[in-house]
Amino acid sequence: MVLFHYALIDDLITQEEFERRVEEKIEECGDLLDEPTAAMLVVDALGRQHVKIRDLSGKSSLFCFFAKVLDKTEPKEFDRKDGEKGWVATLLVGDETGTTRIVLWDEKAGAALEIQAGDVMEIIGRHPGKNAREIYALALRKATCEITCSATSSGNGTVLSSERIDMDATLIGVDDPRTFSRRDGTTGVMTECVIGDAEGTARLVVWVPDLLRNVPIGTTIHITGAKPDRRSSGRGYSVDDTSMVSLSDVSITVPFTALGSISSTGFFSVKGEVKAVQELRSFTTRDGKISWVRNIRIGEESNVLNVVLWGEKALVPVHPGDFVEIYHAEAKPDRLGDFEMGVGRGSVIRFPHEESRAITFTGTVIPGNGGIFIDNGTERYLIEGEFPAGCEMSITGTLCGSRIIPEIVEPVEKNIEQVTNRLAVLVARLGSRAPP
Repeated sequence: MVLFHYALIDDLITQEEFERRVEEKIEECGDLLDEPTAAMLVVDALGRQHVKIRDLSGKSSLFCFFAKVLDKTEPKEFDRKDGEKGWVATLLVGDETGTTRIVLWDEKAGAALEIQAGDVMEIIGRHPGKNAREIYALALRKATCEITCSATSSGNGTVLSSERIDMDATLIGVDDPRTFSRRDGTTGVMTECVIGDAEGTARLVVWVPDLLRNVPIGTTIHITGAKPDRRSSGRGYSVDDTSMVSLSDVSITVPFTALGSISSTGFFSVKGEVKAVQELRSFTTRDGKISWVRNIRIGEESNVLNVVLWGEKALVPVHPGDFVEIYHAEAKPDRLGDFEMGVGRGSVIRFPHEESRAITFTGTVIPGNGGIFIDNGTERYLIEGEFPAGCEMSITGTLCGSRIIPEIVEPVEKNIEQVTNRLAVLVARLGSRAPP
């Protein structure tokens, strides 16, 4: 048992010195401590304390923590690149701050046969490279402490099974289709969506976008052959040409989490009134592109939550007093230790009290503070998507508040009369603002 805890500080002192300190600690306490407890105290004294799952993203190379087993896979044999046989098993574990996956390799994989869901484990491990979503176990043992964990293997955590399932879900949001490259060099088109059911929300990758053709947002669908994404952060599924999507008459209510109860990492859906909005800020991404970020605060009674809008989500017009619903946003500790929600790709923000109507609008595309607008000299609307500045466009889509969600976009050729009229309107507007 001493060797278990010694793995945490084997770079600091020798094993003999560690065993000596453990014996001294037991003697100091009049033999009231057992060996594992004394070993933990020695480890703590050397600065290698146990951490919570939310702190596994720290810079330490080794972590020691307690967690409850939520799910597991049986040991599976595989062939290594050198032709040798290997074994691997995976545990899904959690505590009151989040969930993570524990990978057991080779002789440690056999331990999965003795572990059951509900067991509390003490685990020493490290991240594999830069993957902060998994821990490779160096040592683990059953513990007698209690762990409070509200997550489940199928809820806000992830799933370990790769077996395809059938499910009913509400289609909450759909991103624009994207092109991807296959391993054989060919290209295809895929779409990312957010779906929801009684357990919460999930990310859905659609490798055949036609499966969702003509399916409106808010529709309940039945998915046949959804494949769980074991590598996804949070719940995730994918559908391909072996899957089917059809309309469903099942009534589904997607749950929201109370703002004041978010005290762990994971994916949540929240709602509330916008209390404060900070200025939009631009920044350069690692690949050299320009993106945006905006901080807002939403409240529900006496609880207020910080929300960070990223990318195109930051360009959505938000004002104090707006009521917003946010789906599948990731909660993480901020610099002060409080939890904040990140809303970017894979999340949905919408304004349920906002009236929508069909619109066809013609104007000039103008970049401005807060996003890209289309302006006809009298009216101006924010438009979702990327359009070249200065071009004349006719956009048919849905008007939601002060923004247009385009469905059909057509270029419009300018003529002298239109330009002259537009300039006249602009001059008149500028004249009305001139000081007396």
